[in-house]
Amino acid sequence: MPRKLGFVFPGQGSQSIGMLSEHFAGSKIFNNTFDIAREVLGVDFKKLVLEGTAEDLSATQVTQPLLLTANHAIWKTTNISPSEVELMAGHSLGEYSAYVAAESLDFEEALTLVSLRAKFMQEAVKEGEGGIAAIIGLNYSELLTICHEITEDGNLVSMANINSDNQIVISGTKIAIDKAIEVCMDKGAKRAIPLAMSVPSHCKLMTPASIKFSVELDKIDLSPPKTQILQNFSVSHSDDLNVIKENLVSQLYSPVRWSETMDLFQKTQITKLYECGPAKVLTGLVKKRFRDIEVSSLSDYDILNNLKGS
Repeated sequence: MPRKLGFVFPGQGSQSIGMLSEHFAGSKIFNNTFDIAREVLGVDFKKLVLEGTAEDLSATQVTQPLLLTANHAIWKTTNISPSEVELMAGHSLGEYSAYVAAESLDFEEALTLVSLRAKFMQEAVKEGEGGIAAIIGLNYSELLTICHEITEDGNLVSMANINSDNQIVISGTKIAIDKAIEVCMDKGAKRAIPLAMSVPSHCKLMTPASIKFSVELDKIDLSPPKTQILQNFSVSHSDDLNVIKENLVSQLYSPVRWSETMDLFQKTQITKLYECGPAKVLTGLVKKRFRDIEVSSLSDYDILNNLKGS
């Protein structure tokens, strides 16, 4: 079977203090990407990563451009052309990394764009009024019923990240999330964990942010991507730049359909899948789901070096 490469790019939640220290120490290309981000945004993400606190990295307006920078720095270090890749996808914010890697979106423009995205998301819900939680051990149908019942009582909760058959992230008002955690545990969930994220992403509370973001996205000139990218909203690829933009806007208030995305990676018969980011979150999800796809995280500097040499 011929080699078919797939790349996935993570979103918020993959950041950590001290991450990618070997990459900073070992690659000029990697460091140069962080230098560009500092020039564009006036923020020294390298210093934040190596000397900051977890709280410094957790604010949405820092996390989003930081992860775009980290993902892209790793991608640039691979020295792979997007035309060599069969399929790409990004999880939530990671979708922007995919479009930068596919040379559809300019990195500098993407930095400004995701910074505005983060700002609009943070403004959409007052601090402390939103919530997000990971539910493990309930399936889609069970969780959908719980979300509908709680939402009918006047609060909003819905599925935000459908990561696998039994690992789903929910998002909504804090009152609704607290209630959902309680109900999910009563219904047999193995775990129901509040997540330390400052905005309730991928639910209808993000509609005001999507309206503002749409205006900014319309100012950006995209190019046709040089490989196929599965979008979070549609779980399909499009070369139509208007469709790409519409789906990026819809992504803000709609669930990330990651489980379906990974199914398509398997159906496309990807032989080697790389997570192009600072952690192994997506790697873990794929390994649990599929045994016939070789998957590695490029957060491991040795794996990255081996890829460069292949």
